[in-house]
Amino acid sequence: MQSAVVHYALEPLAVELREVAVPDIGDGDVLLRVGAVSVCGSDVHQAYNTHSWPVNVPVVLGHEFAGTVAKAGRPVKNVKSFREGDRVVSETAAEVCGECLLCRTGRYNLCPHRKGFGYGIDGAMASYVKVAARCLHCIPDTLPFELACLAEPHAVAYNAMCVNSTIRPGDLVVVIGPGPIGLLCARMAALAGADPLIVVGLSSDAPRLETAMRLGATRVVNAERENVEDVVRGLNPLGADLVCDASGASRPLDIALALTRPDGQVTKVGWSPDLVPININPLVQKNIRLQGSFSHNFPIWERVIHLLDRRLTLPDAIVGLTSPLDGWREAFAAMHDGRVIKSVLVP
Repeated sequence: MQSAVVHYALEPLAVELREVAVPDIGDGDVLLRVGAVSVCGSDVHQAYNTHSWPVNVPVVLGHEFAGTVAKAGRPVKNVKSFREGDRVVSETAAEVCGECLLCRTGRYNLCPHRKGFGYGIDGAMASYVKVAARCLHCIPDTLPFELACLAEPHAVAYNAMCVNSTIRPGDLVVVIGPGPIGLLCARMAALAGADPLIVVGLSSDAPRLETAMRLGATRVVNAERENVEDVVRGLNPLGADLVCDASGASRPLDIALALTRPDGQVTKVGWSPDLVPININPLVQKNIRLQGSFSHNFPIWERVIHLLDRRLTLPDAIVGLTSPLDGWREAFAAMHDGRVIKSVLVP
């Protein structure tokens, strides 16, 4: 048996530390000894029952994790074998069909049958987690688990800004929403050459906006005190080349469309549980490209592992709390209350 953070009902705060069985593994799986698991905003949303995706309760939370292979099943065709002691991180597409067009062309993150850790199947807020070997990537000894577990949100941001968006050096880029993903999107934009780079938040986001400056923003905007459009037009009368909506709400999409220049791009990466009317006429009038961005795939992970290992994304800037597994309540609360950007649990 092992202790695990379990989401047990679709009700607010229906999460607790429970004793659960150590999972059995089959061919093509490994049993991973969890070295560190970071708390995602989606974990917090599930804990407070404010999520907008289906959840198979009861389920062990946690999909951003790194660890050591404790036991390996028999290798299967076309999957690299892993050995006991290998240091790895895991992707989040825990189950995919493997047969659809998307799976067969490497875009398994979009598989209609995809199930992810922490909502579809048991995740990693435990001592051990079962992982399909195809999900794993080896990590260098120079990358500690407490930072390696951030590979997943890094991969989300990389996919949004470096795969699904086009950024050229000197482009005016705006990121709306300085949550963990928004801040990492800003960092990816900075590495891609965005300048000016504006991050937009609210008064309650003041510490996060300070972090955005550390991560490469050239300007931050408190939308409750300044007119964002005036700031953007002051830098370029036509508007922004790219606006990334990482806000986790629906209304900012209106703002994003207004801020974007003719023939520019809007990329939406934040989930929006609220349904509100949006004026999409600027999408047509200005010939804007509106792009959604979801999850990630194998080559993206290889890139972000390199960036993390080189510390090029400044990952220490977003980790505000590290705790044993039994400190999960404070780790969740600190993120929910905005006291830290990212919490990391070490089982």
